[in-house]
Amino acid sequence: MAVKKALKISFVLLGLMLIGVSWPAWQFYQEIRKSASENPLVWEEDIVELETVTRGQCPPDTCVVFVGSSSIRFWDSIAADMSPMRVIQHGFGGAKLNDIVHYAPRLVTAYRPRAVVVFAGTNDIDPRAQKTPAALLESYQAFVRVIDKAMPELPIYYIGITPSPMRWSVWPVAQEANRLIKEWSDTRNNLHFIDTSKVLLSDDGEPDGENYVIDGLHLSDQGYGRWTAVIRPRLLKEIGALRQGQ
Repeated sequence: MAVKKALKISFVLLGLMLIGVSWPAWQFYQEIRKSASENPLVWEEDIVELETVTRGQCPPDTCVVFVGSSSIRFWDSIAADMSPMRVIQHGFGGAKLNDIVHYAPRLVTAYRPRAVVVFAGTNDIDPRAQKTPAALLESYQAFVRVIDKAMPELPIYYIGITPSPMRWSVWPVAQEANRLIKEWSDTRNNLHFIDTSKVLLSDDGEPDGENYVIDGLHLSDQGYGRWTAVIRPRLLKEIGALRQGQ
């Protein structure tokens, strides 16, 4: 009887382990499937989930919204890294720039933030399905127009597309997209471009693998540390921390 009981417990534990392994794999598969779509509505459930978590999190004009793809979503230390600024973390899956455009009223202006930081575009330059730099600029301009309708003076920061080992072959395309977006941003006082590519490259000019996790695409703890070292001082200098009493 003791042996049978032990076997049952072992099978239960094995089953739980398999579920634990398969669930993240299933989530990853779902995100890959959604990111292949050009229909923003595939992310509706993810957006509702974000809204449920962050609704009412900050009074108006007190938080910085970080919106974008999985590099924003997986930034687990973002609250501590950006302190004393308060942040709202609105990253979802394999979002593309047009997905961010579609959900901007719900993920950005509805929260009346003091600034918004955008990281999107890497999924638009996948080696298997590339959009042109000009198309990415148009998408970003569309995002800004959506923000302008509700909050025309809102500071908008675009984190440039980053170099990664997985997508190194399309880095020249990403560089051109970054150049176009920066040039256009320089024409308006409330638009800002943040270049983090230099701190993610090694001395040989290629992506430093230590800045990325095993997939060669998403940032490691060291990579997020490099991001923080560039982004936090810039935001603190230009928009400051919370006002007294907020």
